[in-house]
Amino acid sequence: MKFIVTPSRLTDAEIAVPGDKSISHRALMFGGIANGRSDISGFLDGEDCLATLSAMEAMGVSATRHSKTELSIEGVGLAGLTAPANELDLGNSGTAMRLMAGLMAGQPFESTLVGDASLTGRPMGRVITPLESMGAVIRSQSGKPPLVINPGGDGAADLQAIHYDMPVASAQVKSCVLIAGLYADGATSVTEPATTRDHTERMLRSFGVNVTTEGATMRVEGRQELSATRIEVPGDLSSATFMILAALLSDSADILIRGVGLNPTRTGVLDILRSMGADLSIENERMAGGEPIGDIRARASKLRAIDVDERLVSLAIDEFPALFVAAGSADGTTRFSGLEELRVKESDRISSMAKGIAALGIDVVETPDGALVTGGRFTGGHVNSHGDHRVAMSLAVAGTVADRRVTIEDVQPVETSFPGFAACLQRIGGDIAVDEAEAP
Repeated sequence: MKFIVTPSRLTDAEIAVPGDKSISHRALMFGGIANGRSDISGFLDGEDCLATLSAMEAMGVSATRHSKTELSIEGVGLAGLTAPANELDLGNSGTAMRLMAGLMAGQPFESTLVGDASLTGRPMGRVITPLESMGAVIRSQSGKPPLVINPGGDGAADLQAIHYDMPVASAQVKSCVLIAGLYADGATSVTEPATTRDHTERMLRSFGVNVTTEGATMRVEGRQELSATRIEVPGDLSSATFMILAALLSDSADILIRGVGLNPTRTGVLDILRSMGADLSIENERMAGGEPIGDIRARASKLRAIDVDERLVSLAIDEFPALFVAAGSADGTTRFSGLEELRVKESDRISSMAKGIAALGIDVVETPDGALVTGGRFTGGHVNSHGDHRVAMSLAVAGTVADRRVTIEDVQPVETSFPGFAACLQRIGGDIAVDEAEAP
């Protein structure tokens, strides 16, 4: 499957993007172990989140779909999950794998977590280490999936609370440990070296769990029951970023994206783009389900190169593929550093983006922890996303301002996070076609 993008003239438009993937995963997991019925609206009906839904259903959780974006979850309580008959297949989702590892470590039965070829190649040692220190026994292939999780080695969920100083800033690791902490004796705490997204803490509180935050340390007392609630999932800022980028790079477009999540642990991409000269504004700010949301207006802008502040890296970790494209259109040389985490995403995103924009005529020097990107003009051509949805979408946006057609191979994974991406880009004037033919 490929995208074929032709140079486009974007138009003024008002649009919405699908629900936040990170919040959708958590709503399914926490709703499943809560007491009572939780109603979820704005759910992301993408392959990643549907894999999490299937995993929860395989362990006895009942879900009723009212529409693609609305569903109800009948929770079974903290101790109510039952052993699945088969392996739990989490598809392409690293978030689901790492959070589910924490959940499974607290169950009184063995479970096996598997994924697709991409997920099977991703390192899980960063969650295995703290979970084993809590008493879980985990078998893996050199720290990579499949993960066979046995909560104490003998089928007994007897986790012990720990304090864990995370060596690398990661919301997935933090969340994994806090979720396992719900099943531990005593208070489990995590200290992070840099601020990461706090969706887990916010959502646990909305389910009635007492989670405390003191500086860089989060703490949860074990054995707390969750009470069912209503979750309104906001639009995904990571998905909105591609439409924002398209507007900024355009000649004159003014795009309004409604109902986007504006959690301050996620908005580093907006700060970085503003520092590059982006004309961005926030309208109609409000709160929904403990999360701040608002409408984002993005207007065509002349971008300039910067040295990206490393303090913002953890607040924009998923948006750097798009920022590489922004840098490719900016005046001067943008310096990216502190991005080591990108090398262990769905692809090595530093390498994938460096190769991708270089193939489209941009001068890039790759470094161990980032890149130097000198702005110019995207010339067009043929590129490969390496099976990475964010790389694919970023290069598609580059195609809207290229000198000639851009073809992006291996884009099927886009459906995992942004179903309808091509149609959304078309709504703002993007000339993009989807070729379903298999690559030779």
